[in-house]
Amino acid sequence: MAKFAGVACLVLMCMLVAVSLAPHAEAITCNTVAGDLGACLGYLQKGGAVPAGCCAGIRSLNSQAKTTVDRRTACSCLKSLAGRVRVNQGLAAGLPGKCGVNVGYPISTSTNCNSVQ
Repeated sequence: MAKFAGVACLVLMCMLVAVSLAPHAEAITCNTVAGDLGACLGYLQKGGAVPAGCCAGIRSLNSQAKTTVDRRTACSCLKSLAGRVRVNQGLAAGLPGKCGVNVGYPISTSTNCNSVQ
């Protein structure tokens, strides 16, 4: 019986170590949003061709926003950034579609981010 208890304890310790080393999902932050969409800034201000890095950033951000809280945070950050940087609202609204991404809400300074699911 003591041998079984020792093995069980060893297995439990291994499981705890494995859980502690597993990657943890990180919440979306405005720094995440700004970093992922930094390549979009020139397009959003002046138009032209959408840079490939911009679309990659939108796809990355969209794939990271798994929860309602993440999507609402991303929405709020997008609104805040769009208001501070002065982007073309029409270009911002159409950007996900140009990149083939459905973010689930309109990118606009008038979007109610609390309604984002």
